[in-house]
Order: sequence, then C-alpha cells, then structure tokens
Amino acid sequence: MTTRTLPRTGEKRTSKLKYQILTGLMAAMITLMTAYLCHIPTGINGGYIHLGDAVIYLAAALLPTPYALAAAAIGGGLADLLTAPLWLPATIVIKMLIALPFTCKSAKIIIPRNIAAAVIACAVTVIGYFAAEYLIFGTWAALAASISGNLIQSGGSAVVFIIIGLALDKTRLKTKLI
Repeated sequence: MTTRTLPRTGEKRTSKLKYQILTGLMAAMITLMTAYLCHIPTGINGGYIHLGDAVIYLAAALLPTPYALAAAAIGGGLADLLTAPLWLPATIVIKMLIALPFTCKSAKIIIPRNIAAAVIACAVTVIGYFAAEYLIFGTWAALAASISGNLIQSGGSAVVFIIIGLALDKTRLKTKLI
C-alpha cells in the first residue's frame, strides 16, 4: 500500500481557491477596520489610530506568506486610498513588511513566534512610518508625534490580535478553516 504525498490537481486547485477567497475577505476586513471601524483621527499629520493591523496579523497567522502579503497590501492600500492617499505607497510597503515575521505553519494562531512577530511588526510600523513621514515632509520635528501614534496603533493591534487569536484557538478555527 502506498501513501500519497502530493495532493491531487483538484485538491490543489480547491486549496488555492480557498486561500484566494480568504485573502479577499481579509483584505476587505483590513480596509474596513482601518478606514471606517474603530478609525480614530489623531490630528497629527493626518494620522489616525485603527485596528486594521490586528487583522493583518491575523491574516498572516492564517494564510501562507504570499496570500498574507497580498491581503495586507490590498487592505491597507485601499484604506489609504479612501482616507489618506498621500500615504498609499508607504502603506503598501509597510503593511507587507509587518506581515512577513508571522507564520501560518502551526495549528494555532497564538504561538511564541507570532507574539514576537507582533512586537517586530510594531517596530517596523514605527520606523517605517517615521521614515515615510520624513521623506514626505522633510522634517525630524514630528518624531515624537509619529512614534507615539504608531506605538499606540500597532501596540493596541497586537493586544487585540492576541485576544482574538486566543479566542479563535479555543474554537480550533484554524484547523477547521484551512
């Protein structure tokens, strides 16, 4: 009796379609959570605090890397296109970078690597948006405002990601979904 190691063509196609659908759903949720739901303008250089990053972290913990990067770039990019188009190029790059440290290879969402990835994503967000702000406005003066707003946003998103991830892990959503 031989064991089959490679999926059949139909199974592979179904799996790819499932990932594409989840990517689209995640991109839509990222857009909504960033642009409209829990969207709190800070008044500092047009910035705002949102929980879209929590959904990016969740997408990165559920989806294979290429799909997670697409969800992050599309969702964050659409949100900026709708609310702050000036930031669109920076957001696309930064959101893809914050999804990179996460892994989807575990049966659970909340694992030590993904907790560390949320901390790394916070640092990437702070550094990335500060660099973008410097390139756009040409001044170091907004350093404190940029850092504080982005720390609150990405730190809050990390906490929300961990809380939601723990709840979803209890339901074994990841094993049922993927």
